[in-house]
Amino acid sequence: MAGCGAPDEPPLVIAGKDRGALRLSATGRKAARLGLGPGLTLADAWARVPDLDVVEADPGADDRLLLRLAAACERYSPSVALDPPHGLVLDVTGCGHLFGGETALCARLGGDLKRAGVGARWAVAGTPDAARALARFGKSGIIAPGTDESAVRPLSIAALDAPPDTLLALRRAGLKTIGDLAGRPSAILSARFGEALAAKLRRTLGRETAPLTPLRPPPPVRVERHFPEPFLHMEQMESVLAGLIEAAACILEERGEGGRVFEASFFRSDGEARRVAVETGRPTRDAGAVLRLYRERFETLADPVDPGFGFDGIRLGVAACAPLGAAQVSLDGRAVEAAALDGLVDRLVARLGRERVLRFAARDTHLPEAAFAMRPAADAAPEAIAWTQPPPDDPPARPVRIFDPPQRIEQVAALVPDGPPRRFRWRRVTHDVVRVEGPERIAPEWWRAGTDGVTRDYYRVEDSHGRRFWIFRAGIYRETADPGWFLHGLFA
Repeated sequence: MAGCGAPDEPPLVIAGKDRGALRLSATGRKAARLGLGPGLTLADAWARVPDLDVVEADPGADDRLLLRLAAACERYSPSVALDPPHGLVLDVTGCGHLFGGETALCARLGGDLKRAGVGARWAVAGTPDAARALARFGKSGIIAPGTDESAVRPLSIAALDAPPDTLLALRRAGLKTIGDLAGRPSAILSARFGEALAAKLRRTLGRETAPLTPLRPPPPVRVERHFPEPFLHMEQMESVLAGLIEAAACILEERGEGGRVFEASFFRSDGEARRVAVETGRPTRDAGAVLRLYRERFETLADPVDPGFGFDGIRLGVAACAPLGAAQVSLDGRAVEAAALDGLVDRLVARLGRERVLRFAARDTHLPEAAFAMRPAADAAPEAIAWTQPPPDDPPARPVRIFDPPQRIEQVAALVPDGPPRRFRWRRVTHDVVRVEGPERIAPEWWRAGTDGVTRDYYRVEDSHGRRFWIFRAGIYRETADPGWFLHGLFA
């Protein structure tokens, strides 16, 4: 806990329900000096120190605070991982030069946390486990490369986060520090306490490392700028953003790729971070087009980007990339038309949101009313199912307008029970059929839930006035004694 309050204030503790009793989950410094610690029941704490300031534990609020701190720490590293219940792990490899070295980075980070009212212990080491052990059970500082093992050897075995019964067994065996365990054969530790303890020991000693799982995966392309003095004007912000977009475009060109999702992170001097993303329907490295999308996005934000006390860092990440070759303009100009349409879609998505600009996509089904779905127009993933194209000289197999659900028709007359209709009544009008084509039989999709489970016989018919309809009989006489007739669509 960050502070202990004024000298005349009572000791502060946080208590919550645990194992059927109210127990302390955290204590202030004053309470800790009085011998109170996490895990102690609240009744025992009151018996020892009657004058306590008790605050109810709120794990949800703790998690939200940790996420906010993680977002703020992304200005120092794009790889930030949660270390519950109240820790963060930052991979600062290659980040120190942006802040004048690792020492300056740590000093600036510590100052930001202190101004936010958060007390923190930190350590920089070669592996995440070594840094975590030193931060929680050692002294804050930067460990020289290659000296992780000598730095963690004096630490208590509690730094290995082993179960309580394992720690008790180790202490009874006289193994109280990590150094005591480091000299023991790994095979013996694995056989007695499991491979997890042996692996944790190796990672803490720096002999091996485990991959860090960041809260948000780092983008493939990332450019950023940090400033010694914050700036307040949005014009300056846009100028910096334009430079970052051009720098990212140069990197994409070297890779032979284009970006589809661009995310700008704006870091304020008070520790707040704001992210704004735009996406394109096709890969691009046109810096001007991306900047125009950002302008559209800024104008439509319900919560505008507020500089507060000023921005001191801006990062642009290209979260999604795809191969992009040199542009080739076709002789008929269709490539230019396609590019213009893509640009229009991108601007609409930036202004209205990706879920409000949709397109049709084919689905893997032969039921006409379910053969399409609406997909975000910005989603340029290759379609697994292609649209069925009829031969050029054939009439359309499906009508322009389809009713969903199909509309029932009445007084259907046919020459034979399973034959095509000769007359039917729809919307109080009787239609005499003069031309008919079919049937096109569509079997039920019995493997899908929610289908009616009957065979459909579709007919394309034309009445005496030249109107053309798409109707079907739901069920055949071998399946049901009284099949129903429905009108499913109208041909142009």
